[in-house]
Amino acid sequence: MTHATPIPRAAGLLGFAGLLPFAAASLAAMLPGTLAPDLALRALLAYGAVILSFLGGIRWGLAMAEGDAGALPARLGVSVLPSLLGWSALLLPVAPGLALLATGFAVMLWADRRVAFAPAWYPRLRLPLSLGAMGALLLGLFA
Repeated sequence: MTHATPIPRAAGLLGFAGLLPFAAASLAAMLPGTLAPDLALRALLAYGAVILSFLGGIRWGLAMAEGDAGALPARLGVSVLPSLLGWSALLLPVAPGLALLATGFAVMLWADRRVAFAPAWYPRLRLPLSLGAMGALLLGLFA
C-alpha cells in the first residue's frame, strides 16, 4: 500500500472530529461524579451503532461507484451488515451491545484495510478512526 495519495484534508478533519462523541461519551461514563453515566453509555452505544451503519453506507457507495455488475449484489449485500449489527447492538443491554459494536468495528477495519475498490487513502484513514472508536467502546464497556 503506497502513501503517495494523501488523505484529503476534509476527510481527515471530519473523520477525526467524528471521534469526539466517542471520546466524550466514554469519558463521561467513567468520570467520578458524572450525573448520568447510564445516559453516557446509552449515548455511546447509539453513536457507535450510527457510525457502524455509516461505514456500511460507505461500502454501498463504493460498490455502486466501482461499477462491477457481477460483484455488485454481493457487495451491496455485505454493505448492509454493519447496519444490522448496529441495530442488533441497540436491542441488547449496554455491555453486550458495546462489545458487539467493538467487534463490528474490528471486522470493518479488517475489511476496509483490504477493500480493492476504495481510494488508496481510505484504508489509512480507517485505521486510526476504527482504533479510536473501538477504544472508546471498550472504555465504555469497562466503565
